[in-house]
Amino acid sequence: MKPTTLRALIFDVDGTLADTESAHRVAFNRAFAEAGLDWHWDEPLYTRLLEVSGGKERIMHFWRELRGDSNAMGADAQADLVQRLHRLKTTYYERLVADGAVQMRPGVLRLIESAKKEGLSLAIATTTSPANIEALLRSAIGSDWRHTFPVVEDAVTAPSKKPHPQAYLQALQRMGRDAVDCLAFEDSANGLQAARAADLPTIVTPNAFTAHHDFTGALRIVASLEGVTVANLRAWHAATEQ
Repeated sequence: MKPTTLRALIFDVDGTLADTESAHRVAFNRAFAEAGLDWHWDEPLYTRLLEVSGGKERIMHFWRELRGDSNAMGADAQADLVQRLHRLKTTYYERLVADGAVQMRPGVLRLIESAKKEGLSLAIATTTSPANIEALLRSAIGSDWRHTFPVVEDAVTAPSKKPHPQAYLQALQRMGRDAVDCLAFEDSANGLQAARAADLPTIVTPNAFTAHHDFTGALRIVASLEGVTVANLRAWHAATEQ
């Protein structure tokens, strides 16, 4: 077998880079209230809804499957309302990030900085929106965050949501890397399935919303990236050759 070298790291965003889901839930509920809807997503309900990738898709799933009244208006009116709700939700989420309500997960920033210094390429493959990514990484890294992550695949560039591997496949193509030379980082079953469908060895860092997921197929499952070094990553990656 041809020896492989770790050359790149590809990160999911929500729940992986940062503990974002509580803020997203609050933002959804504020959007619903502003729109005059009596919807409220408590934590257990939101945990279940996270099995659906994508904010707009999550709204429609709730409306159709859990409320059962999505056919009360025409398709165009439904789409317009979902778009409006998602815009409102994004605005509230950006405010929450600006107010410090979202924290990067332990060890993430240190590992990213170490990887940059050691010459590893860094990319993002996510189902979240460009606005959400911008709000989070501008706050955590600074206005030049794209120098850290020059390749970003998101809900706009890769509209086929996880567990579809589109975001990962496009990230690999834009980076000019083979999957065997990379590691992916995820927090959810859908994310893991997407990464593995792109043949990426994957490290999973579960959180409170995803700890119950099935992570069969992960290269490693760790509580967080706190204390994880590039040397650890190289050793774990090397183990994929065995």
